[in-house]
Amino acid sequence: MKLNFKQLFAFLTLFLFIISCDKRKKESQKEVVKSTTKNDNVATPEGMVWVAKKTFLMGAKASDKYAMPREKPAHRVEVDGFYIDAHEVTNKQFRKFVEATNYVTVAERPIDWEVIKKDLPIGTPKPADSILQPGSLIFNKHAKGVVSMANYGQWWKWQVGANWKQPEGPGSSIKGKDNFPVVHVGLEDAKAYCKWSNRRLPTEAEWESAAQGKFEDNIYTWGNKFKDLNNNANTWQGVFPTENISEDGFEYISPIKSYPPNNIGLYDMAGNVWEMTTDLFNVNYYQTLNPDEVLKNPKGADKSYSPSNPYQIEYVMKGGSFLCHESYCASFRISAKMGMEPNSSSDHIGFRTVATKEMLK
Repeated sequence: MKLNFKQLFAFLTLFLFIISCDKRKKESQKEVVKSTTKNDNVATPEGMVWVAKKTFLMGAKASDKYAMPREKPAHRVEVDGFYIDAHEVTNKQFRKFVEATNYVTVAERPIDWEVIKKDLPIGTPKPADSILQPGSLIFNKHAKGVVSMANYGQWWKWQVGANWKQPEGPGSSIKGKDNFPVVHVGLEDAKAYCKWSNRRLPTEAEWESAAQGKFEDNIYTWGNKFKDLNNNANTWQGVFPTENISEDGFEYISPIKSYPPNNIGLYDMAGNVWEMTTDLFNVNYYQTLNPDEVLKNPKGADKSYSPSNPYQIEYVMKGGSFLCHESYCASFRISAKMGMEPNSSSDHIGFRTVATKEMLK
C-alpha cells in the first residue's frame, strides 16, 4: 500500500501543484443534448453522458495564444464512443464509497519517513515531526505581497489534518456540501473509487473528446470566445493570488452544475477542480508524434518526464480549477494540461469517471 509521503514531497519540492491554468475562450452556447437512455442495447448509466466516436484535433489550436510547448504540435486523434460522468464525483458519492468499503484515503494515512526518503534525493533532511503528519495541500487564502510568481510556496501550504472530510484542516467539514466535488484525493483514491463503481478514469484523449462535445477543434469547451469565460467556468478574477473579485459568482470551489453544460450535457469541463486522467505527463510527448497520422484511442506517453519535478512520476490532469487566471495560468482551455504525482492531493483536484459498453455488459 502506498503512503502519502509523496504528498509531503510535493510540499517540500513545491513543484507538484503548479497551477498551470491555460487561457479562456468560448462561443455562444448551443442546445444541450441530454444523455440517451439506450445506446446499442446498453442502458446509459444514471448521471453519465454518451460521448460519440469521432475524430478531432487534439492539442494546441493555431489561434490559441496561450498554448504551451507541451501542447504542441496539434494532431488528429480518433476516439471510440464511451460514457462519462456529467459532473465531477461529489462528496456525497465519495462518502457512499467510503461507507461501503471503509476505505482510508492517502491524505488520512500515517507517514513513514523511512519510506519517504527512498523516493527523495540523497541527503534530503528529515522534516520536523510536526510536519510529518497526515495532511494535504491547501491554497493559502491569506497570501500577500507575492515576490515571485515562480515561488509557489507563497500561495500553497501543507495543512496537517486536511483531507476529503476536512478540506481546510481540523475544525472544517463538508457538512452541507454534498454537491461539491470531492477534493484532497490522490490518483490511488480515485482508482479505488473506480474499482468499486465499475468505472475507470479517462485517458487524456477521451477527456478532450468529451470536452469538445459536438465540436472537433475548439479552444474551449463552449467554443472559441474568451469573453464568455466567466459565464461558463469557475476561475479566478482579479489579481492572482492575492485578490479574487469573484465576477463568476464564486470565490473558490463551487457546487456541481453551477455553470451551463457543454453541448452534450457535461458540466465543469473547465475550471472548478482539476480532473485526473490515466496518461503519464511528459512535456515532450507530442513532439514525438507524427502530425500527419491519425492516432486511434491513444493512451499517452510511455514514461513520465517533467524538468520541474524530475524525481517523481506524474500523470496528466485536465480542465483547470477555480485558481486559474489569465495573468498566471490559463488551463481552462481544452488542450491545457498539468502533471500531478499519483498520491499527492490538494483542495483543487478532483476527478470524474468513464465507462465503456463492454464494461456495462
